[in-house]
Amino acid sequence: MRLEKCWFCSSTVYPGHGIQYVRNDAKVFRFCRSKCHKNFKMKRNPRKVKWTKAYRRLNGKDMTQDATFEFERKRNRPERYDRSVTENTLKAIKKIDKVRVDREARHHAQRMKGKKAQVLREATKELEQSIHMVKAPAALQEDSSLTLPKIKVKVSQPTEDNRMLE
Repeated sequence: MRLEKCWFCSSTVYPGHGIQYVRNDAKVFRFCRSKCHKNFKMKRNPRKVKWTKAYRRLNGKDMTQDATFEFERKRNRPERYDRSVTENTLKAIKKIDKVRVDREARHHAQRMKGKKAQVLREATKELEQSIHMVKAPAALQEDSSLTLPKIKVKVSQPTEDNRMLE
C-alpha cells in the first residue's frame, strides 16, 4: 500500500482518497482534501498558510532537524523480499515511532517553557480588573482578603527648587 504526501499540507494521502492534479508539463500534485486543492488553485504559498506543515516547520512550531525523518523518505529502489529483514524493519519502526513521539514531546515542552509565567501574569491582571464580577462590592469591603494586595509606590515630593522652576 503506497501512502502519498499531500503537496500542500504534507499530510498523508491514503489510497482511494484525495485529489490528483496533473499539470500540462506532466507534474503530478496530490492533495488530501478539497481544502488543499482549492488553496493550490488560488496560488497560495503553503509556507504562509498557518495550518500547513511547511508553515509550522518554518516558524519553529514543529521539529525540523531529526534523524527519525530519514526513515520517512520515499525510496523507489525495489528490495528483494527477506522475512528476517522485514521482521527487523517492523520492530525498528515501532522503536523509531516511540523515539519520535518522545522528541516531539520534549520539543513542545521546550517551546512552552516560558509560557507559564506569562499566563500567570495575564490571569492576575484580569482578576485585578474584574474582581467586582466575581464578588459583590459589599463582600469585598467586609473581607479584605478577597482582594489582591495593593502595591505601594513611593512618589518623590517636589522640592522648593523644582517649584520655583515651574
